[in-house]
Amino acid sequence: AQQPGTPLSDQEYHQFFKFLRITIQASTACHLRELYGCKNSLVQRLDKYENHGVIPPGPICSELPGNPFFRNFCTFSLYRCITKKYFLKV
Repeated sequence: AQQPGTPLSDQEYHQFFKFLRITIQASTACHLRELYGCKNSLVQRLDKYENHGVIPPGPICSELPGNPFFRNFCTFSLYRCITKKYFLKV
C-alpha cells in the first residue's frame, strides 16, 4: 500500500487516466445528445457503436431499483447522462 500523499505509480497513473479519458468521452457523448437529440446522425452512430451496430428497440429494461423500464434506448441514455451513470448497462 502506498503512503497517503505519495504520487501514484506508473501503473496506477495509467489506470487513473484510462478511466478519466473514458469518462470524458462519455460526458462528451452526453453533451452531444443533450444538444442535438437522439435523431442526430452522430448520436445515432454512437448509439449503434455502443450496441454492436443496432439501436435496440424499446422498451428497455434495466436492473435499476425503482427505474426498471425505459420507453426506448434514447430515454435510457438520457437517464444515464442526467445521473452521470455513464456505464450503466441494460
